[in-house]
Amino acid sequence: MTHKLDRLPEILARHPQEPSSLIMVLQDIQQEYHYLPCEALQETARVLGVKLAKVFSVATFYNAFGLNPKGEKVVRVCVGTACHIRGGALIKDQIERQLGIQAGQTTKDGKFSIEVVACVGACAMAPVVIVDGKYHGEVSVGNVTRLVKG
Repeated sequence: MTHKLDRLPEILARHPQEPSSLIMVLQDIQQEYHYLPCEALQETARVLGVKLAKVFSVATFYNAFGLNPKGEKVVRVCVGTACHIRGGALIKDQIERQLGIQAGQTTKDGKFSIEVVACVGACAMAPVVIVDGKYHGEVSVGNVTRLVKG
């Protein structure tokens, strides 16, 4: 699947054309495309004067970056200890059933991706599901549908 990278020159132009801009550029690319397309990483390396291996090293080191397309909405399900004890696995299973995909996958229409996270630091609200950065606490299997309505 090829994505148009028409906004890439604009993203690169917003930052100093030097190696120290790498993480900021990758953050902006991730924000724009919901992942880091290979072609964008190659162009970033060229423009910033950074070895492509270094760009890939940074892109794969940080969890905030992804090399695979993500959905318009990213559903993160916490399965840390508090969330697990309070039914986090059941919530994850219900979200997977509702969207017809497994954790780590994106729906065919590109609307949703599911990610499992070890802990989101909101244990008092367990179980927690984060949809596009918005925390939803005390989630039950019964209210999963409203969280993942498209």
